[in-house]
Amino acid sequence: MPILEPTETLTGRLLVASPVLAGTEFAQTVIYLCAHSEEGAMGMIVNRRLTHPDISELLRHLDVSPNPPQRLFGVGVGGPVEPGRGFVLHSPEGGGIGRGRMGNRLTVLPEEQPVAEVSASLEMIRELAAGRGPRQAMLLLGHSSWAAGQLEEEILHGNAWYVVPADEEIVFGVDPSTKWQRALASVGLEPSSLSAAVGEA
Repeated sequence: MPILEPTETLTGRLLVASPVLAGTEFAQTVIYLCAHSEEGAMGMIVNRRLTHPDISELLRHLDVSPNPPQRLFGVGVGGPVEPGRGFVLHSPEGGGIGRGRMGNRLTVLPEEQPVAEVSASLEMIRELAAGRGPRQAMLLLGHSSWAAGQLEEEILHGNAWYVVPADEEIVFGVDPSTKWQRALASVGLEPSSLSAAVGEA
């Protein structure tokens, strides 16, 4: 298990569910952490594809055109918080939309360039539907969040999460069914060798 320094931010990293979370709504999830500070954390599940409603139904509900969209982008479940609200997780170049005009964007500021950013702006969804916008993007319903100190407790004492570097292919790849295994493999972990034991090492 990773050891966290008191001031360390995990913004821009991946949380990979450990076997401790089997049987919960977070079983075998991979979460991109959009924000993490002493005040809490917020992230988006990147490996829960949503088949219903489909993208056309969602765009119709949001009154976004053109519909069907001029480019394909994934639709998934970002987490159990605010499940009726749409978020766009996207690559950070912004696709020509000025950062000052984005509205409701949560930017991440790790020292290295982040793999992704999240936007709650309807303008971003319109851009994607029109075939513009960032190079990589997915529309996610809901998000995942933790109160102050909660995520640190789950990592350090609950053994609930592995923290791994974010990888664009894992975040935005088209095959969500393999993302959990690939995220673990990126740090040398094999799913079959993991223990569901709870407690500190």
